[in-house]
Amino acid sequence: MRRKISSGLALLALTGCSASASTNQAVPPRRTPAVAQPVRAPVVMILGDSYTAGIRGVPPESTYAGDTARKLGWQAIIAGHGGTGFVARGAIRRNFGQLFTEQLSWRPAPDMVLIVGGHNDAVLRQPLPSLAENATKLITAIRTRWPGVPLVLVGPIWGGDPPAKALQVRDALALAAAGQQVPFIDPLREMWFTGSRGRGTGNADLYIRRDRVHPNPAGNAYLADRLIMSLKPLGLEKPGQK
Repeated sequence: MRRKISSGLALLALTGCSASASTNQAVPPRRTPAVAQPVRAPVVMILGDSYTAGIRGVPPESTYAGDTARKLGWQAIIAGHGGTGFVARGAIRRNFGQLFTEQLSWRPAPDMVLIVGGHNDAVLRQPLPSLAENATKLITAIRTRWPGVPLVLVGPIWGGDPPAKALQVRDALALAAAGQQVPFIDPLREMWFTGSRGRGTGNADLYIRRDRVHPNPAGNAYLADRLIMSLKPLGLEKPGQK
């Protein structure tokens, strides 16, 4: 009996050593699948009037600004208010310079800033020297706050053929932009909207609301496409990405 037990123990011990030797053999490490790093969306600030910030029933995300951001993959910060402009202060008694200070200037630096306006300055027949002065001050304030951040000035948008005053405002803003070496996009010269909603002419009949001023949903989508077309030659449709 003792011999059988000893033989059995010996056999068990031998088997255990053999198993241990087998499990201690080197095992190739598992390869961790590469994880694609997410691409950071460009942060773009868009400051403007009711075309940009929206009207009753049309929130900012439903304007051309929101549509542009969706189409280009931006993270948009939409600022401004209806009735405002470079001089025009609207019902909230704030112009673009004041709105920049209150709504945007305290934020971290974006990848680009768009200023879109001048319509209300034309409607209210604001003095052209004050318009150019305020536009220059705003550009300077943005550059001082965020040196090196691309800045684009977009002139007044008109829901059809523009009046003479709108053209004068456009010219004053174009000169201010040129003086500061800022790219200027000109919706009036490029005839983004044409004709008259009231007379049923031009593309205004398709894209402008009954108020004869603001774009309808199709008009906002169209505006976004026109803005994108103007940004691409400047290489600014994807700011901050090289």
